[in-house]
Amino acid sequence: MHIGLVGLGRMGANMRTRIRAAGIDVTGYDPRPEVSDTADLAELVESLPDGGRVIWVMVPAGEVTHAVLAELSELLSPGDLVLDGGNSYFADDARHGEMFAARQIGYLDVGVSGGVWGLENGYGLMVGGAADDVARAMPIFDALRPEGPRDEGFVHAGPVGAGHYAKMVHNGIEYGLMQAYAEGYELLEAKGLITDVPGTLKAWSRGTVVRSWLLDLLVAALEQDQDLSTIEDWVDDSGEGRWTVDEAIELAVPLPVISAALFARFSSRQGESPAMKAVAALRQQFGGHAVRPAGSSAGGSGPASPPAPPVSPG
Repeated sequence: MHIGLVGLGRMGANMRTRIRAAGIDVTGYDPRPEVSDTADLAELVESLPDGGRVIWVMVPAGEVTHAVLAELSELLSPGDLVLDGGNSYFADDARHGEMFAARQIGYLDVGVSGGVWGLENGYGLMVGGAADDVARAMPIFDALRPEGPRDEGFVHAGPVGAGHYAKMVHNGIEYGLMQAYAEGYELLEAKGLITDVPGTLKAWSRGTVVRSWLLDLLVAALEQDQDLSTIEDWVDDSGEGRWTVDEAIELAVPLPVISAALFARFSSRQGESPAMKAVAALRQQFGGHAVRPAGSSAGGSGPASPPAPPVSPG
């Protein structure tokens, strides 16, 4: 088998290595010539054997993916197959699938989880599309997924769009899990009673109900930098958490944990929180609670300003 791979970033390059290790020929294209096997997409397509070419696209979601898929739709022929393994929005898969179907080209959307560790550990794969196209690409999926039973790391989740939808929900759950571990870490640190916070977290990594790979990664981070002093507390979001919450609103499915985890990331980007200022002002207005003037230290013990006269809430 000989396939094309578009996008040789951190995940794409590792995937190329893992697929090749399974005995599948891979020709890759990337805009960076120092890592690319071909000069452009046209050369990539020409390098693959005629009669059912297979190309996996692993590029950033959004306009980059749209552009690459549109160009491939003009270069490929009936009977070829395209897989989008990026973090694309599931609703975009319908129009991508229709675009390729009009040219009799197969299309699969593949949610991929595993990050930079996938080269060694394998990738979790969630696939959407027609069963015959999935069967055709199965040697690639088998090369990428973790060792062991196929259903523990791979699923044909449903029709086109199902793979990226499953990955979206997966990432929403990831938001909630990471936030829970982070809050537990902060509480352990805050008390002062625990003298070995990293060791406590590591003790949870075997035999407890909260053990997980994410917990292992947090322990590894703390072993490298015990108070996490080398990183800022700014936390970005990939977009999939937002899509997950949007879907929950659309379907009236309550997601209090995932929603809170998403909003916690937003709060991490505020050096000063206008919302918390408003809360403080409201508490002072209705209850006469003390507030701290702007620029004052948070470490004082007494009220930063005298309370206003109590008023009754309206």
